[in-house]
Amino acid sequence: MSDKRTATAPSKLPPTVVGLGVVSLFTDLSSEAIFPLLPAFLSSLGASNAFIGAVEGAADLVANVLKYLSGLAADRRARLKPMVLAGYGLSTLVRPLVALAAAPWHVLLVRVGDRVGKGVRTSPRDALIAGVTDPSIRARAFGFHRAMDHAGAALGTIFASFLLWILGAGAGGASPGLMRTVFMWAAVPGFIAMVALALTPEPPRPVAVSKGVGKTKLPAALKRALIPVMLFAFSNATDAFLLVKAVKLGAPAVLAPMLWLTLHLVKASTATFGGRLADRYGRRNALILGWLVYAVTWGSVGFADSIVVLFIMTAVYGVSHGLVEGAEKALIAELAGDTARGRAFGMYNMCVGFAALVASITFGAVWDRWGSVPAFAGSALFAVLAAVTLYLLVPAPHRTAR
Repeated sequence: MSDKRTATAPSKLPPTVVGLGVVSLFTDLSSEAIFPLLPAFLSSLGASNAFIGAVEGAADLVANVLKYLSGLAADRRARLKPMVLAGYGLSTLVRPLVALAAAPWHVLLVRVGDRVGKGVRTSPRDALIAGVTDPSIRARAFGFHRAMDHAGAALGTIFASFLLWILGAGAGGASPGLMRTVFMWAAVPGFIAMVALALTPEPPRPVAVSKGVGKTKLPAALKRALIPVMLFAFSNATDAFLLVKAVKLGAPAVLAPMLWLTLHLVKASTATFGGRLADRYGRRNALILGWLVYAVTWGSVGFADSIVVLFIMTAVYGVSHGLVEGAEKALIAELAGDTARGRAFGMYNMCVGFAALVASITFGAVWDRWGSVPAFAGSALFAVLAAVTLYLLVPAPHRTAR
């Protein structure tokens, strides 16, 4: 990118982006105060391991389908905030109801309802961020939003741990009653998020854009870019396998939240910076770099033979997410054009969600059959393949002044 373009780029993020970042921070704080406790809570209700896995699988399936459908709907609307508000509102109302669950299937219904809200809001929100942000700083805007997501996840872990400590949870773990209390308190940051969203402005869409909503097909360049993006998603198994690795290495239970906290703190502290790099040197170039860093660090986790090494590798691995999260969404927005962003983000979110689900199932199966080293190394190879495919299918950006 030329010096002229850098010099004329806006220095501040739009108020809409900042507001949505605050909303994501408090929403993730609420969600992550609940999510790490759910497996133990479900077990206390008599759920099997298979049922626990089915809960998250069903929730993700619903969310991924709705992300595409809500993207289609977003391209037919002149205003996007009402859809975003509806999605966040549904999750905020449903999520605390897990505290009232008396059977495993009650938890299933709550999780599906929560993910319905996520499916409704995600694609319109991404399209809104892209629409209100100058193209020269879009990666920074998406990086900032992801940073706030991860900051909320880190704070949610601290919030739940603090509540359990205040409530008197011992070293042996929290009782179901204490977990129910935490679930109810988790509603507070969720309602703060709704207030922040209500105060977040949505500027009117340009007339040329609002007249063309819902009438444009996805560009061929975007469809080509989705191929390497999906390949990388196939490599990107759930970060929860880091916790599994810690258990296999003999880590005490108290270290699991610390490892999770470390990961999200690194992601939160690097995502905005990674977006700045992508805006300066090109989104494609940033993705190639980030995916290669992911391949090296994630693949190395399989060889970790001590808790100290695992913590170090987890921190370095978190940097790879900071490099790619803003760049990936900015690339999608760039290739989608002005009138097909909702559909583009819907297709992107659905494809990535399904690929990540398959990746996690496959990763776990490979680990069970051949061990952690082949599982982590296999994911790393897919990331390298994604980087090579992106280089071949997506041309380098023209570095012209804005």
